[in-house]
Amino acid sequence: MALLTLAAAQLAYGHVPLLDSADFALEAGERVALIGRNGAGKSSLLKILAGVDKPDDGELQAQSGLRRVYVAQEPVFAAGISVFDAVAEGVAEARALRARYEAHAPGEDLDALQTRIEALGGWTWEQRVHEALQRLHLEPQAAVDALSGGTKKRVALAQALVAAPDVLLLDEPTNHLDIDAIEWLQQLLVEWKGALVLVSHDRAFIDAVATRIVLLDRGRLTSYPGRFSDYEAERERELHAQALADARADKLLAQEEAWIRKGIEARRTRSAGRVARLQRLRAQRAARREQLGQVRIDLDAGQRSGRIVAELEEVSMRFGERLLIDRFSATFLRGDKVGLIGPNGCGKTTLLKLILGELQPTSGRVRLGTRLQVAYFDQMRSRLDLDATLADTINPGSEWVEIGGQRKHVMSYLGDFLFPPARANAPVRTLSGGERNRLLLARLFALPANVLVLDEPTNDLDIDTLELLEELLQGYEGTVFLVSHDRRFLDNVVTSTVAWEGDPAFGGRPGLWREYEGGYEDWKLQRERARVAVAPAPASASPAAAAAPAQVRPAAARGAKLSYKEQRELDALPGRIEALEAEQRELAERLASAELYVNEPQRVPELQARHEAIEAELMQALERWEALASR
Repeated sequence: MALLTLAAAQLAYGHVPLLDSADFALEAGERVALIGRNGAGKSSLLKILAGVDKPDDGELQAQSGLRRVYVAQEPVFAAGISVFDAVAEGVAEARALRARYEAHAPGEDLDALQTRIEALGGWTWEQRVHEALQRLHLEPQAAVDALSGGTKKRVALAQALVAAPDVLLLDEPTNHLDIDAIEWLQQLLVEWKGALVLVSHDRAFIDAVATRIVLLDRGRLTSYPGRFSDYEAERERELHAQALADARADKLLAQEEAWIRKGIEARRTRSAGRVARLQRLRAQRAARREQLGQVRIDLDAGQRSGRIVAELEEVSMRFGERLLIDRFSATFLRGDKVGLIGPNGCGKTTLLKLILGELQPTSGRVRLGTRLQVAYFDQMRSRLDLDATLADTINPGSEWVEIGGQRKHVMSYLGDFLFPPARANAPVRTLSGGERNRLLLARLFALPANVLVLDEPTNDLDIDTLELLEELLQGYEGTVFLVSHDRRFLDNVVTSTVAWEGDPAFGGRPGLWREYEGGYEDWKLQRERARVAVAPAPASASPAAAAAPAQVRPAAARGAKLSYKEQRELDALPGRIEALEAEQRELAERLASAELYVNEPQRVPELQARHEAIEAELMQALERWEALASR
C-alpha cells in the first residue's frame, strides 16, 4: 500500500490551473524528484503532500500514523532561538511526552505514555540532537538569527533528520549550499531509508538521488521511473513524437477546413460523416494543451575588449588576520569562460572584485584590459528595486531596449522572458524567487557588455531556462566569470576553473587558489590525483617504517632464507618507493599548475601518462617489499 495517495487533485491560482485532476502515489523507500517550470505549482503540490495546504478539490490519503516532515525553501525559525533549540523542535512531541512522564501527573496513563515515547525514541532525544549537530557541523549555542542562508538550511535539515520521519519532503534543498555541502547532502539522501519527495533544479543532484522523476506540466503529473538522465532521453522521444502527431493533426484539419469552404459543387457532395469529423478535429485542436513558451534570450556582446581582460601577479588579499587570497597569479583573455568554485565564505566574490578592479589587493598587482564593458548578475539581487515595475527595471524612462543594434519594445522583450504584458507594470516585489532571477537576467542581457559576471545565476531557475542559458553562454563571444554551485552548469559552460584549495586535507594552505583547464569534473579529478600524491603512505608501506629495525627486521634475523640478490633488493626498495612518491608529488604539482597548460601544453599527455605509470610501479614495489619482508 502506498504511503501517500493523491487522487483527482484540483488547484488553481486565479485563472491558472496548477493541478488539473492530478494523481500521485508515493511508495515506501522511493526517492521522487518533482520537476517543472517556475510557477508550475511544484511547491504548492509539496505542501499538499506535507499536509500543510489543501487542494481545491480531490483527496489526499496517508497511512495511519505516517510521520511527514517538510523543509521549506526558505526555512523560518522563532526569533532569538539557538541552534540546539531549533533542531530539538524536530523531536518536540517526544520531549513533551517524556516531560509529562517524568512529572507523574495525577491520573496520567504512564503505560500509554511509555509506549508512545519508545515509539518516538524519546528516551534518547538529546543524543539524537547532538549527533545531528555534530554530523552537520553546527554550533549548538549559536543564534540562528545570525547564521547565513546555507547554515540555516543545514539547521532545517538537522531538525528534519532528528524527527526520523517516514516521509521527508524537501523544497530546493541545495539552495544556499556550497558544492561540498551539496555532495554531503546527496550522499545522505542516497542512504536515506525512508521515502523522499524533493523539488530541485540541480540536475546532477537529482540524477544522483532520485529513483523516479515526476514532471508537473500544465496541471498534469507524468511519472518517469529511473534517474534524471533516463527521463531526459525519454522526454526527448516523447516531445518528438508529440510534435509529429500535432503536425499530422494540423495538416488534416487544414485540409478539412479547405474542403468545407469550397463552392457549391463541394457542398452538394458534402458528407455528414466528414462534417462530423471536422467538428471533432476542431474540438481536439481547441482542447490541445499548448506547450508553454520558451524563454528567448539574446545577448549584446558590445564592442570587443582588448585581448587581455585581466592579469593578476602574486595577488594577496587580507582582511585583518584573515588571509583570503595568497599570491594568486593568472591571466584571463577575451572569450575565456571562467568558473570560480569553493565553499561559502572562502572569498570567491572578493576574488571576482579583484579581477574586475573593484577592490585593490593587499599586495601584488592587477592589470585590467582595455574597452571593458561589465554586466554584473548579483547573487543577492540587491540591485533590484522591489517597488519599481518590471518595465522600469528593464529600461527606466524608455519603452524600448536595443540589443545588437535592433530596437525592441519593452513589452515584447519581457515576453521573451515569459512575463505577459499584463504584468509589465506590476512591482518587482510580487515576483517569486525564480521570476526575480529571470527579470535580473532580462535586465542584464539588455545591457551591451563584453564581460559577464554571473554570481549564482542558477538559483531558482527552472531546468528549461538553465539549458537555454547554457546554450547562450556557450555561444557568447565575450568573457564570462561564473560563480556557481551547479556542477552540471559549470561543466557545460566554463573552459577553465579557478578553485579554492585551502583545505589542508588536500595539501592546501590558507588563501590558496589555483587555475585548472576544464570544468568541475576536470578539477575534481585533478584534485583527487593531488590528494593521492600528498597522502601519507600506509604504515606497512612507509619508507621510514621499512628502515626501522623494530618494525621491519632483516629477513636473516628471523631465520628466513633470502638469497644475496633478494636481500639487496629488499634493502633498496624503501629508497625506490620514496623516490617514486617524490616524483609523483612533483608531477601532481606540475599538472595542477596553470603555467604548464600555457607554456608547454604538448607535454601534458606525457606527464599524465607518467603520473599513472608511477602509480602502477608503486603498487608493484610495495607488493614486492611486503613479500620479501614477510619472509
